[in-house]
Amino acid sequence: MGTRRWRDNWPSKETTDTTVAKGKKGLTAAFVEKVKTPGKYGDGNGLYLIVDPSKASRWVLRVQSSGRRRDVGLGGTKSVTLAEARDLAYEVRKKARVGLDPVVVRRAEREGVPTFENCAKTVHAANLKTWRNGKHTAQWLNTLETYAYPTIGKRQVNKIETGDILKILMPIWTEKPETARRVLQRLRTVLDHATAAGHRSGENPCRIAVIGLPKQIGNVKHFAALPYADVPAFIMKLRSADCDPMIRLALEFLILTAARSGEVRGAPPEEFDLEAKLWTIPAERMKAEREHVVPLSPRAIEIVEEARKLAPESEFVFPSRRTNGKALSDMAMTMLLRRLKIDATAHGFRSTFRDWASEETDFPSEVCEMALAHAIDNKVEADRCHPRPVSSGRPEAR
Repeated sequence: MGTRRWRDNWPSKETTDTTVAKGKKGLTAAFVEKVKTPGKYGDGNGLYLIVDPSKASRWVLRVQSSGRRRDVGLGGTKSVTLAEARDLAYEVRKKARVGLDPVVVRRAEREGVPTFENCAKTVHAANLKTWRNGKHTAQWLNTLETYAYPTIGKRQVNKIETGDILKILMPIWTEKPETARRVLQRLRTVLDHATAAGHRSGENPCRIAVIGLPKQIGNVKHFAALPYADVPAFIMKLRSADCDPMIRLALEFLILTAARSGEVRGAPPEEFDLEAKLWTIPAERMKAEREHVVPLSPRAIEIVEEARKLAPESEFVFPSRRTNGKALSDMAMTMLLRRLKIDATAHGFRSTFRDWASEETDFPSEVCEMALAHAIDNKVEADRCHPRPVSSGRPEAR
């Protein structure tokens, strides 16, 4: 029951096209057994019987998946009956409707479903050439070997459920929060790969498991933070808020860049190169006393341009409109959050960004820390990341 390329699935121009006419119920078992004339014979819903010039016959299903036409071989008529071909076609169409590539799915079915351990090794090997951090490369598998393999290492990836993810993460979620977030990220990456390869279907259980995990409380999280899943809705609420437009713009800009409040409030126009889409904060304005460069998203650029139109003569991009162009008060954004009844601080959005980067991206921890302008203990890695750190931008709610 193999899959062939599109040009191999269909008969040549010399063969007869005898597609079943509309209005009929389709092929019959007797017809399938007796037909010898080369051609393609439609059963309906994209299922075809192909008779080759050699008189060998086989089943092919034509189906649309994510806007792409795919032709899936379902096997020869000697091993697959008409009824079985219809059942197989139904299952393939069902997978295609949820966005799975049916050709990839069929290949995975032939090759068998791998265990989590084997799938993790495949993902690790595929990324080796793109990972330049040797420590991260080694730790990627080590964390899974330590925390995930004892529970799901030998289990086929299509049999891993939300409860398994919780069983792995619960013992370390609050005791070792950073490690737990890395494990979650890598679990999700492996299972996403398994879905793309056709070994799984449906929602990644890692995304569901997060809902059942307790809030992490660590020594570094002193500021109330909004869950990253709530940020898009909050951005929409913020944009429609009846408040000082300069404070509203400053807060949205802070969220998009994961910058500190003081860095945003004290930013002069000359720090911005909008053509290059960069915001360069000099060392003297940084907590770590080292220059920090933030790539700007399209929306961040729009905010800077809008703020300049509101106060074109000010020495600050986001000046206070109540104090004759001086910098915004350090309480301005906090008071706006309170008025909007948001249980978070402006600084807390940096923690929100860190959670998003850990749980929704595959960037190494060091890179995520650099995006926040945090110091890195590994000097070689720090020197490599400066002076152009990875963007601290996040998904935007437009």
